[in-house]
Amino acid sequence: MNISRSEFVAARGVRLHVRRWGSPDAPILFMLHGWMDVGASFQFVVDALAHDWQVIAPDMRGFGLSDWPIAERGGGSYWIQDYLGDLDALLDHYAPGGEVNLVGHSMGANVVCLYAGVRPQRVRRVVDLEGFGLAPSHPAQAPRRLLNWLDELRDPPRLGRYASLDDVAGRLIRTNPRLDPGRAQFLAQHWSKPDGEGGYMLLADPAHKVRGPMLYRLDEVMAVWRKVSAKVLHVEAAGSPTLAQIAGEIPLDEFKARFQAFPDWREAIIEEAGHMVHHDQPEQIAALIEGFCA
Repeated sequence: MNISRSEFVAARGVRLHVRRWGSPDAPILFMLHGWMDVGASFQFVVDALAHDWQVIAPDMRGFGLSDWPIAERGGGSYWIQDYLGDLDALLDHYAPGGEVNLVGHSMGANVVCLYAGVRPQRVRRVVDLEGFGLAPSHPAQAPRRLLNWLDELRDPPRLGRYASLDDVAGRLIRTNPRLDPGRAQFLAQHWSKPDGEGGYMLLADPAHKVRGPMLYRLDEVMAVWRKVSAKVLHVEAAGSPTLAQIAGEIPLDEFKARFQAFPDWREAIIEEAGHMVHHDQPEQIAALIEGFCA
């Protein structure tokens, strides 16, 4: 197993924890994790890389060992725009000049795809792992969304506690039955911490479960995607249950037509994998990343 270095970077008033693998003079891959995950989630992909890369994977704000600013100020919700700002600061810190290669999973994939359209001159390649965006919203949904947001501010969501690391690992396997037990044990150590009462708590601010007051505006997202100049590789699990869940009643071909907004887009389908494609088939994911970003 490749051993990561643990670093902290100040970004916009928030201290971000960063996992860093490889030689400091090697080509860089920036990897952004998904919702309710941490940077260490990319360990298995890093181990499968055939060539010398420097991999930089932050714990995004409110996750892992990074600051939890919403918890610290007593409530609220997180905004994807903050993750764009944090990524901008991290790139300025680790790669202040030139173009970069960005890899993101799920929520992290949505962040890197947006960033590549906002600062196209900074991005060379984008690898999007199971990043679909959300179903288009409609103005009539706004009153209910605002009401739900107010209710969740009044009665904030909570995260479960676990009796042991084995229980945390079991929780990961229940979510992803394909997950190897050894990998689950590794992830459990980075996904949780002792709660001071003999059990374990997840390393995630419960405020991430508060849905923000603003609707998802697909037309605005696609307008950003049209500005992307980097080549984009979309990686998807065959029969992705996450895609089916997000698309709902929208036919999948119609739902995925949104990707035509990217000027240079292609996809790869991974068999025997679920939403956590980088856990289920890290060797295939590593090969795709290297072939695309080399």
